[in-house]
Amino acid sequence: MDNELWNRYGRERISDRQIDELIGLAKGIAADGQIQPAEVEFLQSWLAANLAVSDQPLIGTLYQRVNAILADGIVDEDEKAELLDTLLKFTGQPSELGEALKATTLPLCAPAPTITFPAALFCFTGNFAFGKRRDCEAAVTERGGATGSLTRETRYLVIGTYVTDSWKHSNHGLKILKAVDMRAQRVPISIVSEDHWAQSL
Repeated sequence: MDNELWNRYGRERISDRQIDELIGLAKGIAADGQIQPAEVEFLQSWLAANLAVSDQPLIGTLYQRVNAILADGIVDEDEKAELLDTLLKFTGQPSELGEALKATTLPLCAPAPTITFPAALFCFTGNFAFGKRRDCEAAVTERGGATGSLTRETRYLVIGTYVTDSWKHSNHGLKILKAVDMRAQRVPISIVSEDHWAQSL
């Protein structure tokens, strides 16, 4: 790994720590299934403090939502339910928030490459709308491709639709970061979304 890559990872350390803290905070607030006004105010204070030193779009988006909830000084039942749903989805379930931000945070190849299947090695990570991983792998082998673990021979890393903005903090995040490292070393690997892969079938 060259110095430039190490420096980039170093710059990301603060924002990574912020997301870790936010995930823990969201889990704590949502744990009892109830949202209290004091919890919303605390979340607003945390987001405001971290927004100034963050380049994470998730923090800005949540901050806007919390500000809108507190704008009239009353946290009504609908607002509590909406915020609870957002926090629950952020901490584990596929979410509108995660999907909206995913395109800006995942290291997908841009422009998306043309995908060819014969003799190409595919690796899959995350959860897929197409079906289980074995279903995705079967679709590749039916078209003359091969599937397996992430290696320097892998031609395409396909990231499942249900990967949220917190992908770096999940099990599949290490695989994505490894692919980014390989790409930086000029290994001919493409990182693509499930949607782009499915359109190429």
